[in-house]
Amino acid sequence: MAVKISQVIEQFLSQISNIRRYSDNTVKAYRNDLSEFKIFCEENGKENIQDVSEKFLKKYLFNLVQKDLDKTSISRKLSAIRSLFKFAFINEFIETNPASAISNPKTMRKLPSVVDVNSLEQLIDSNNSTISTNIFEKIILELLYGCALRVSELCSLRYKDVDFEGSTIRIFGKGNKLRIVPLGSKSLELLNSYLNEFPVKSQNDYLIRTEKDEKIYPRLVYRIVNRNLSKVTDVKNKSPHTLRHSAATHMLDNGADLRVVKEILGHENLSTTQIYTHVSIERLKATYKKSHPKS
Repeated sequence: MAVKISQVIEQFLSQISNIRRYSDNTVKAYRNDLSEFKIFCEENGKENIQDVSEKFLKKYLFNLVQKDLDKTSISRKLSAIRSLFKFAFINEFIETNPASAISNPKTMRKLPSVVDVNSLEQLIDSNNSTISTNIFEKIILELLYGCALRVSELCSLRYKDVDFEGSTIRIFGKGNKLRIVPLGSKSLELLNSYLNEFPVKSQNDYLIRTEKDEKIYPRLVYRIVNRNLSKVTDVKNKSPHTLRHSAATHMLDNGADLRVVKEILGHENLSTTQIYTHVSIERLKATYKKSHPKS
């Protein structure tokens, strides 16, 4: 029985959203990539998922290459397609999986941007800040860096997620997976100062709120981080994720175990965390070349 690609896409998106609990941003990215693929299929007379062959998928790959997309974007789009066809195969919409042999183009993984510790202390240190930053912005910077949070995790934090006695925060990360993250003494001190100034009304209140007492949102956090990092660093990427990258790198610089860092970050695979070991090595090389007389 022929099944339209559009129908399979909608069922797949419903599964990752409602059952696997992917984030809204991740589901949106899948939808955009798969919608592009659906349009290409329909333009080439492949409306049913059974009509798509490995040869046709390679044709689509060639089409992406001709558009001069970077390899990272192509890899992301192919990953979405492989997930779609895996879903179709498991649910018996197709007898064989034409995407199983389609591999990503080889890419050189970019090292994440990292801000040095002294620059971050200038922004966040509540007792000795050389740069004027209000407490609302400070607590955002502090939690992103101090707890190595994703921006979506920060925005979703509620007062009840903080264990003030145990100095931990309960985080619901990608796929709604729960992890417990340590809350450092400086982070706890600044958080208490913030809550004294902006007290919550109930356990279920969002932890960090706007001046209108509303939930903070990613675009606002990005603007705050970008503006503040611009005061202390010239790194190209000044996003909230840069603070998360910096936290992971600084932990490894100071001897943290890679598996511990993996748990703090909430990575599913250790290989994802290992990128930060490369960052630390590159920083070590840069310091050596800059300071060693024999370099």
